[in-house]
Amino acid sequence: MNNKKIITIILGFGIVSLFVVYKIYNKPHVNVSDVKSDIIITADKIIDDFSSDEMKANKSYLDKIIKISGVISELKVVKQKGIITLKTNHDFGSVLCHLSDKASRKMNSLKEEQTITLKGICTGFLLDVILVKCEIIN
Repeated sequence: MNNKKIITIILGFGIVSLFVVYKIYNKPHVNVSDVKSDIIITADKIIDDFSSDEMKANKSYLDKIIKISGVISELKVVKQKGIITLKTNHDFGSVLCHLSDKASRKMNSLKEEQTITLKGICTGFLLDVILVKCEIIN
């Protein structure tokens, strides 16, 4: 191959790469409250699934919109964002629900030991199941 063909291929690849990066960077954010839940589950069931087979649970739950029910064990605010911890039947694991800005403003009406339903995006498992962009359903 001569140098012109190599330069043309590299430039073409560069332009396509820039276009893909631009599209990914400007991808619209999901508004969890407006989207139908992919999965409806309890805090106990999701922690059981991740504890027994994390790889299988990742395939089932990762990046899905989850509607989850459970009992509040802790309410806290970190950097002006609310975090609700749901109790589970595991001694060391729980479900951490990181609230949206809108839901964080509603946190003062909640109490520990209250049963709640939230909807959020599952981002994985690190001893706790993590959900982000959560909205309070009830």
